[in-house]
Amino acid sequence: MTNPSDVLVPGSSPSDVPGRLSPRDRTVIAVLLVSTFVVILNETIMSVALPVLLTDLQVEASVGQWLTAGFLLTMSVVIPITGFLIRRVPTRLLYGIAMTLFSAGTLIAALAPGFPVLLTARVVQASGTAIMLPLLMTTVMTLVPPARRGALMGNISIVISVAPAVGPTVSGVVLSLFGWRFMFWLVLPIAVLALVLGLRRIVDIGEPSHTPIDVPSVVLSALGFGGLVYGLSTIGGSSGSSSSVLVWVSFAVGVVGLAIFVARQLVLQRTDRALLDLRTFRARTFTVATVMMMLMMATLLGTIVLLPIYMQSVLMLTPLSTGLLLLPGGLLMGVLGPVVGRLYDRFGARALVVPGAVATSAALWSTTLFGADSPVMLVVGFHLLLSAGLAFVFTPLFTAGLGAVSPPLYSYGSAIFGTTQQLAGAAGVALLVSVLSLQSAGLAAGGASVLEQTAGGVHAAFVVAAALSLIAIACAFFVRSPPVSAGAMRE
Repeated sequence: MTNPSDVLVPGSSPSDVPGRLSPRDRTVIAVLLVSTFVVILNETIMSVALPVLLTDLQVEASVGQWLTAGFLLTMSVVIPITGFLIRRVPTRLLYGIAMTLFSAGTLIAALAPGFPVLLTARVVQASGTAIMLPLLMTTVMTLVPPARRGALMGNISIVISVAPAVGPTVSGVVLSLFGWRFMFWLVLPIAVLALVLGLRRIVDIGEPSHTPIDVPSVVLSALGFGGLVYGLSTIGGSSGSSSSVLVWVSFAVGVVGLAIFVARQLVLQRTDRALLDLRTFRARTFTVATVMMMLMMATLLGTIVLLPIYMQSVLMLTPLSTGLLLLPGGLLMGVLGPVVGRLYDRFGARALVVPGAVATSAALWSTTLFGADSPVMLVVGFHLLLSAGLAFVFTPLFTAGLGAVSPPLYSYGSAIFGTTQQLAGAAGVALLVSVLSLQSAGLAAGGASVLEQTAGGVHAAFVVAAALSLIAIACAFFVRSPPVSAGAMRE
């Protein structure tokens, strides 16, 4: 039984100062921030390590890619359920389940004797990871007054943007000094410490509901989102007729499953029994923010894949050098996160999102200058400008998007943000890698060298990313800050 003194009613604060968080609220959010940073860092830390793992575990690339595809698949299946879990399971218990799963998966991965066990460990890790970000965002939206959400969302943007950005850097440094197992040994004590601290300090927020879970919705969610993410995450590496058929079957299952899932949610939400309540999309700002966030995440994760390929295969840099050169951009995003949050509280969303989208697009168009002999500082400058642009976009989109829906729908809005980001990330990587592969194959047929093939493929992929960024600029003009005093559905 939950102690009533440990329960915070949504929107309340024990502090006597209006608009100010109590020490207990600050502790809850701080623990969730650190924990979420750790689990998201783990999501991208494998990118540089995959070639080493393939050699050490003696598996083919088509098999090894399941370490990434399996992680994404698990995330895409679990995240849609988190909206229900956050409403049904007490906060402290749900946090304990998430971090226990992540810590257990990390330990299993560090001790894995072979590929099957390592793959199992990644699935267990992903199960915990999927819960953390929606739990963090819902908690912030519940505890933090509207006038101060920008500053807190700035800290969340550090977690969302910096963790993926520094993942390859951490991975490159660790692989250069130690083996791949040390990546997991490095994360494990931090995860366990966060688990222990969280169980001691986190309090339950609100009263859990007793709505039963709709099992058919869970199955349809797994088929729909899982099918799409699997198809997207493997399309770039598919070769041969059997692989192509598998990709298209995955897409077909995903599209049909998602269509039936949406139809079922529209019916169930009439009686508040939906697994993922889609009434969040009635708020125009939330819808626009979701679309724009998908474009930004596709750009970010696609760039994380393309840049190391260009820097190592064209500019002939080492993995360690690549990681270190990308570090300033990740740090810049971290520095700008709180600054952008405070600017949001003062000037609103559109004043930040429009210049941020323009800067992101300008950075991507600058990649048309990349060649086989481009100076390293040109690449670093591009990454810094891209990082600055994304920093000015992420915080306003999260804050304005979730702030545009009514408080009872915060958990569903957080889950939708998380789910669409996974889809967009997989789609961005699949699209850009496919463009790279097709362009490289065309240049190879024309007798180009391997270096020219890679350089041409990367160039074509970046041009596609730059073209997509123009859509984001158009969306930016439709982002509005919700009224500070609003407590019901906006717009």
